[in-house]
Amino acid sequence: MSWWGKLVGGAFGFMLGGPLGAMLGAAVGHNFDKGLKITAAGSPFGDGPNQERIQTAFFTATFSVMGHVAKADGRVSEDEIAIARSVIQQMSLDQTQARVAMDLFNQGKKTDFDLDAVIKQFKAECHRRRTLLQMFLEILLHAAYADGVVHPDEDRILKKISLELGFSSAHYQQLEAMVRAQRFFTGDGGGDSRPAPAELLADAYTLLGVKPTDTDTDIKRAYRRLMSQHHPDKLIAKGLPEEMLKVATAKTQEIKAAHDLVKQQRSV
Repeated sequence: MSWWGKLVGGAFGFMLGGPLGAMLGAAVGHNFDKGLKITAAGSPFGDGPNQERIQTAFFTATFSVMGHVAKADGRVSEDEIAIARSVIQQMSLDQTQARVAMDLFNQGKKTDFDLDAVIKQFKAECHRRRTLLQMFLEILLHAAYADGVVHPDEDRILKKISLELGFSSAHYQQLEAMVRAQRFFTGDGGGDSRPAPAELLADAYTLLGVKPTDTDTDIKRAYRRLMSQHHPDKLIAKGLPEEMLKVATAKTQEIKAAHDLVKQQRSV
């Protein structure tokens, strides 16, 4: 049974305590019109890796922190709300799951949202699974770019989250550039017009984290590394909620599209 099935079915033994558990309990309790007591055995964040716990933590942290980042510039734009709904749509959530996700998003917008505590618990729940933490950060960056630009306050918060998750400033800058370029390899381009061919090729190199002067071998190695990091089955195995399979698959499709463009240009 999936983490959500256990949540709905009342099998709460694996569930979360701490700020993530409190937020999810409030969201689920509100939507089911009943109280939900969520506890964690042993240590404050559980005693060890547990697939359902990690999936639950990822779902809860993703939507609540997305709401917090969206509110960072003082207002939540329609584009940012649309991105949250887009992620919900990609996840094919049912009506109840979607309401819970948006409730978490709205909790993240509140002035008393404790970002430090949420990120601390989320990192602990993930047990240093770096590719999973990176996927979380990429989703937040994509949401921040919903209106075409990352506001300075959003950037400040995202940098803070990145450092607290254990990523260097250089790695954050690389991820930010990758996500910025990635928008032009999605179906909507982040709301921006599609760039000219030369600019699109430059974005493809940026997405792959390589330069035009790099060798074919270097580019292939970078491509394979990115595909491995974003492989849906590997991410699911590490604790990505099954509902986010389409989100991970879309990432691999964007990476492949960029690599195909670079290969095509270099073969001319």
